[in-house]
Amino acid sequence: MLISGILETCLYAADLVAAERFYAHVLGLDVVGREDGRHVFFRCGNGMLLIFNPNRTSMELSFIGGAKIPSHGARGPGHVAFAIMERDLDAWREKLAQAGIEIESEVAWPQGGRSLYLRDPAGNSVELATPQIWGSAFRAS
Repeated sequence: MLISGILETCLYAADLVAAERFYAHVLGLDVVGREDGRHVFFRCGNGMLLIFNPNRTSMELSFIGGAKIPSHGARGPGHVAFAIMERDLDAWREKLAQAGIEIESEVAWPQGGRSLYLRDPAGNSVELATPQIWGSAFRAS
């Protein structure tokens, strides 16, 4: 048995309106679900990015179809890296500048590939990275 990939990952943000504006309008992810004050979900390639409000999800149990979903939540900045094409680095720099998003760091990795680091409105570390940083097995579409 092998794990074939990451189906979903989540970050936490109390201000879901700002999170949705950032991930949908700046990064261009499609919103596929939301519950005001609780969560907003985004399609990201073949996977999902879930943004939860920890003020709600760390305090409540959820039930879906009779199944109990455990409470969860985290405080402090998390991290997510999105795969981008190397040829799009300049366009990403320009788009981020136009949106008033500061690039915190840019890294040229010794093994190949590049990363742009920035922060979302909740302070989470967001990386836009060319897949070469992890070798040829990872590809951006």
